[in-house]
Amino acid sequence: MYRLYIGNKNYSSWSLRPWVLMKVLGIEFEERLEYFEQSNNFSKFRMFSPSGMVPCLVDGTKVIWDSLAICEYLAEHYKHAWPEPLAHRAAARSYAAEMHSGFSSLRETCPMNCAINVELTEISPQLRKDINRIEEIFLDGLERFGGPFLAGDHFSIADAFYCPVAFRVKSYQLPMSDRALGYIDRLLQLPAMQRWDSAAINETWREEHHEAEAAAVGRIILDRRLQ
Repeated sequence: MYRLYIGNKNYSSWSLRPWVLMKVLGIEFEERLEYFEQSNNFSKFRMFSPSGMVPCLVDGTKVIWDSLAICEYLAEHYKHAWPEPLAHRAAARSYAAEMHSGFSSLRETCPMNCAINVELTEISPQLRKDINRIEEIFLDGLERFGGPFLAGDHFSIADAFYCPVAFRVKSYQLPMSDRALGYIDRLLQLPAMQRWDSAAINETWREEHHEAEAAAVGRIILDRRLQ
């Protein structure tokens, strides 16, 4: 059975990608959650991940790290990980790759923190550009391939890569069109996403750096954690 190492569910956007893909596709795996250390010290992750980062997938003697590499590895064994029609698959790969390598302003201004709602102090031109481009991607995929997912009627790696964006849109109340928000809500309503969200808000462990990042960009107006 696969073994998937992930970080805190409240914070780890990269971990969410392969986790939600495997859950939605029904791929069995053993989850190994490793909490982030204080001060962004990831040294303990080197015990299982060559990069010292999460996520990391272990399949027997094979070790695969980086969320995109993990998803591509899974796609070699599960054909539904990417959409089957070539045009759909090409677009889905482009959507996922752009998210994997881009949108630095969104990442820096809106770090994933599932449990909170933040009223941003401002939406900078750089953040606005990222939001607008993400909305373009959503509308392009939905219009070209008919929905309800980015590349057609099945959840794929492309959707998994935008699941962390869905949590960010919710947490930071990012402005988008009704159709884009409809897609965001579709992702948030997935049973796997609701399971991740429930686990995130029930985590009692806090990592100071992640908490400070979110607090620095605006006013926290809701914290759903019970502890």
